[in-house]
Amino acid sequence: MARAAWIPAAALTAAALLAPGARTHAASAAAPAAPDGAPLQVQFSDYSPLSASAEIMRRLLSPLTAAEIERTLARSHQRLREQSIDLPAERFALYVPAHAPPAGYALLTFVAPWDEAWLPDGWAPVLERHGVIFVTAARCSNRADPIGRREPLALLATYNVMQHYRVDPQRVYIGGFSGGARMALRLALAYPDLYRGALLNAGSDRLDAGPPSPPPRELLERFQEGTRIVYLTGERDTLRLAMDSASQDSMRDWCVYDVAAEVTPGASHEIASAAALSRALAALAIHVRTAPAKLAACRAAIDRRLAARLAEVHSLIDAGRRPEAARRLAELDRSFGALAAAQSLALAVQLNP
Repeated sequence: MARAAWIPAAALTAAALLAPGARTHAASAAAPAAPDGAPLQVQFSDYSPLSASAEIMRRLLSPLTAAEIERTLARSHQRLREQSIDLPAERFALYVPAHAPPAGYALLTFVAPWDEAWLPDGWAPVLERHGVIFVTAARCSNRADPIGRREPLALLATYNVMQHYRVDPQRVYIGGFSGGARMALRLALAYPDLYRGALLNAGSDRLDAGPPSPPPRELLERFQEGTRIVYLTGERDTLRLAMDSASQDSMRDWCVYDVAAEVTPGASHEIASAAALSRALAALAIHVRTAPAKLAACRAAIDRRLAARLAEVHSLIDAGRRPEAARRLAELDRSFGALAAAQSLALAVQLNP
């Protein structure tokens, strides 16, 4: 009974990693017509260890979900694919400014909610002015599987651009619009050693929404200390503004203070205008350091919350209330992710010897 809370998600994710390009039934946004700019339509050939299926599971999935995938694969006598993407079959849109800044280009890898790969209207002059390379993958809409397709495609796009152009590693950003922005936040949280900032255009989540779930402690601490988060949402997009507010509250709860919010006057749920993009890129370049004492106190508070939740599950098990303990453990796994990996897995074994 304890497994019921996480088996379905695990089974779907296992299928995605075994069969690249798997689709879900989420809604897909329609791409606006007639974009300007002329990005190159390119193919990439280099795989990265960061996009390997096992590494994506380690960073992006909660411990109980990852463990259930491993059990599912073992029962079916299958193994994870090394990489879930058949890279030669993929296409990307790439825009490179004519002149590189002295320290190298900035890079914005963009996760879109539609399938076409193109440069949004009016963005080319802004990218030129800020010295930002733009890359986005085709067939990466909200219908595509996040773990098996959308997230590894973004990682591979980032890696290949950095292999072929002089990119400033301090200005490597992940961004997206709507559902793509939510994917961007997951990648920023899980890969703070790659992405120094995230541009969330009209889409966000709490950090403990499961997904996303906190990654291993060393990655969470790096995210807390070195990642800049910029929210960019239209003034009339009330639903996403509310999501942004909840996400920003969550950032503070999880000791992430290098955050900025840009509201576009008069805009609804629409991709950023050129002027809004320019403001957001300028905001991404500004990093605000947190006082060490403030960060240490906040991290200690997280550890106390985790200890209390673990003690609650232990008490329920000791009292013989196993179904409730299983529910609480699943909630803990989603909320604390890899911060509680060893304890969560040990409790799961107690519930399912």
